[in-house]
Amino acid sequence: MKKLSNKQKLWLIIIIAAVAVILQYACGYPLFAQILVTVVGAVVALSMFIGMVKSIRTGDYGVDLLAILAVVATLAVGEYWAAMVILVMLTGGDALEDYAARKANTELKSLLDNTPQIAHVVTDGSTSDLAVKDVQVGAEVIVKPGEIVPLDGKVVTGQSELDESSLTGESRPVSKIPGDEVMSGAINGANSITIKVTKLAKDSQYQQLVKLVKTAEESPAHFVRLADRYAVPFTIVAIVIALAAWWWSGNPVRIAEVLVVASPCPLILAAPIAMVSGMSRASRNGIVVKTGTVLEKLANAKTGAFDKTGTITNGQLAVGEIIPASDSHFSHDQLLQLVASAESESSHILARSLVDYAKKQAVSLSPVQDLQEVTGKGITATVDGYQMKIGKLAFVDPKGKQAILPSTAVYIGINGQYAGAVTFVDHIRPEARQTMNALRKMGVTNLMMLTGDQAAFAKEVAKQVGITDVKTNLLPQGKIAALKAIPLDQHPVFMVGDGVNDAPSFVTADVGIAMGAHGATAASESASVVIIRDDLSRIAKIVEIAKDTIKIAKQAVLIGIAICIILMLVACTGILPAFVGAMFQEVIDTVSILWALKARRVKLD
Repeated sequence: MKKLSNKQKLWLIIIIAAVAVILQYACGYPLFAQILVTVVGAVVALSMFIGMVKSIRTGDYGVDLLAILAVVATLAVGEYWAAMVILVMLTGGDALEDYAARKANTELKSLLDNTPQIAHVVTDGSTSDLAVKDVQVGAEVIVKPGEIVPLDGKVVTGQSELDESSLTGESRPVSKIPGDEVMSGAINGANSITIKVTKLAKDSQYQQLVKLVKTAEESPAHFVRLADRYAVPFTIVAIVIALAAWWWSGNPVRIAEVLVVASPCPLILAAPIAMVSGMSRASRNGIVVKTGTVLEKLANAKTGAFDKTGTITNGQLAVGEIIPASDSHFSHDQLLQLVASAESESSHILARSLVDYAKKQAVSLSPVQDLQEVTGKGITATVDGYQMKIGKLAFVDPKGKQAILPSTAVYIGINGQYAGAVTFVDHIRPEARQTMNALRKMGVTNLMMLTGDQAAFAKEVAKQVGITDVKTNLLPQGKIAALKAIPLDQHPVFMVGDGVNDAPSFVTADVGIAMGAHGATAASESASVVIIRDDLSRIAKIVEIAKDTIKIAKQAVLIGIAICIILMLVACTGILPAFVGAMFQEVIDTVSILWALKARRVKLD
């Protein structure tokens, strides 16, 4: 038999309650109403007891015991309506948490939506679309401009620049010529290429990342929820007071009278409502939080791990410097004008950035003649009578007199002489350093950078934003290993990234945070927090919201517990009948809920 969802359980309890009301007040059969509620309450209490035993075996302790005692106690003294209220509260709290998680997930796309589904397969000179899972090793596939590479393979014909940043973390485009390997999940540039498939879809690079995500999900870190931490001591206090009342009065009914007002409703409802309120506040700030448990972890986070490309940096290469050769008679402005003119008709990814930069500098471009693209090397062209060579250093300066620059660059030759270079940089987000400082002030003292990029640039970026722990040249498996190596006293850990290669890391860390404005769907699906706005400062904001939410949730729970304990002590005297105690319980619930709602009413940030 299919297991009922928490929402279905809630509706079932409400329907049963409605039937009981009709039986007692419309039909005049209070005994039948009591029997119905008692049977349902007993069944629910028994199922909760079985679940509690299973949980205890795995080391989990929560509100279940107190809830069982409350249901049994109310039924034992004939307060079956109080028992029904407790049952509604129990199922309502669980359904509320499920609703919040489901609502958050509907704002995200499925992982499969970003997985290539169709391949353009070449057969006997004609092209046909075939499902990726049906493409065999050895088949030739055309990848059109801007498309995602559907399968792993080798380039057969054509040349293009591929964006592999979401897979490797490398910000610069990678030139691919015949014979080069390409990975599924990479994004093709401006030219069509034909690849020969070397792996089936199920064995492709993209699917290997998906498998890593699933493997990591099978062993999540154990985390004790807020309500569970308070439930154990509260249960002990309630039982001690109930037994003491029995011993003092000699009347066993006192046990039931005390336990009626010891209902766990403040624990069951206050914390989830505060969490949902905090999630609502986060949503208004451009942050999607999938579950309330995430807020608990972020509120206590001690370590923040960050990817570099697209996270701390913008992920888009822009012109850094124009560097004329030391013996060149061309000025900075002349070199920019000539290079931008030559690149204005090139399909190279860096060419677009260069031309855009020249236009912003109000540079007037000259007509281009005899433009030729030399596969995998660069271009040649004639501009204003100058013979231009632009591309890799070995192409521009075959004699090897010049040293390769440490950053991404295109090199320039004019009339057979080396004339200079244009460097490209992935700019650091202006809010990055401020974000790191804010996180430290909130207790996230261990800040790390985990990147697949090269050491030199990554360490320079980390230095500028205030991160000292840097690990570079990491594949997804390397990032997972680095996260697992973090000492337990430095947990909880959150991981921030934007690419497909970060998805396995998200489910390895205690909390995965995806920069989802431009990031891959796989990253957003695997993360438990998604930043909708393209703003790194939202990381500090969600930690702040989490801390505020947990503070208010604790206050709501403790207020409810305090009132419960006062009422239990009053019930010890025998002046608080069970029915009156059940009515007071609703007052406790109302106070706790209203206080928990403060987590949403905090002003918009």
